[in-house]
Amino acid sequence: MQLLIIIPKQPETTGNHVTAERFAAKLPAHNWNCTIIETETDSPSAIEITLKNYLPDAVLLLHAYRSGKPWLLANAPKVLPLAVLMTGTDYNHDLHNPERAPIIEMLQQQASAIIVQNQLILPRLGKELPGIESKLQLLPPGIRLGSEPFPLRQKLKLLEGPPLFLCPAGIRPVKGNLELLLMCDQIVEQQPNFNLVFCGPALDNDYTARFFDTLDARPWAHYLGEVPKMAMAETMRQADVILNNSVSEGVSNSLVEAAALGRPILATDIIGNRALVQHGKTGLLYFSQEQFVKHALQLIRDLKLRRRLAGPNPSSYNADRECEQLASLLDRITKQTEKAQ
Repeated sequence: MQLLIIIPKQPETTGNHVTAERFAAKLPAHNWNCTIIETETDSPSAIEITLKNYLPDAVLLLHAYRSGKPWLLANAPKVLPLAVLMTGTDYNHDLHNPERAPIIEMLQQQASAIIVQNQLILPRLGKELPGIESKLQLLPPGIRLGSEPFPLRQKLKLLEGPPLFLCPAGIRPVKGNLELLLMCDQIVEQQPNFNLVFCGPALDNDYTARFFDTLDARPWAHYLGEVPKMAMAETMRQADVILNNSVSEGVSNSLVEAAALGRPILATDIIGNRALVQHGKTGLLYFSQEQFVKHALQLIRDLKLRRRLAGPNPSSYNADRECEQLASLLDRITKQTEKAQ
């Protein structure tokens, strides 16, 4: 069976790419071979060209709005079984945007399955999207842990010893990178031996410019650039704490990876992060600057706390199990479409 996976055009280290490539690597074991294409939000040309040369057995859109709009513009055959994986941006923002919500609603009517990877969001979507309850499907997230080496401290010429906090996220407003940097000023006032490291692609020009202007004035803060996907696990292993300061998440691949590796997590108290982080057990959550500073200082000063929060849990985020469930879903909607014809 052939699956066409459509993702928004973004750098290869972003979550959509990571997820699509994980599916493409694992689904063939379940009789689904994958083709991944990138699309521009306002242009259906990549989809149209692909469908002229190749008619898949099913289609999976990653990102309801950014992949869904060009899909609708392409006027693709409605007989194709269609699954849509909704992201945090879709249900936290675009679903409440008067210009984007109608696109998502049209797509949901056409789709055979609406997939989410955050179990906490299902009840809310059931209320906000009446009539599609039967299409809603939970797909618990998996992760592929890479094995490429990455000498984190050596690259940045950092001494062993001082705590290193790592924020793996694209540089854009929703990830709160700049705001995180500013909050850490209070930490350095009380704990001078501290290193804050960012890694991820620059995804918003104006925000990135302000971020780097602020970063350059802080010798304790560093930017690694984009870390190769298969080196991300080794990079995280060398960090004392993994940070997430997002104002919105669906399920963060970076936090799934951190949870699987058992790295202590300090993250915003939002629904996307609560799905992965148990406060006081696998990490700490905060909803204010004061809480962030308090928890960060605890993690810097209390090695026993960091060790207590560092419990590897790879079995809970098994990529093989994730793709087995996805393949079963694809099999089901394909059979349903065949019966309806």
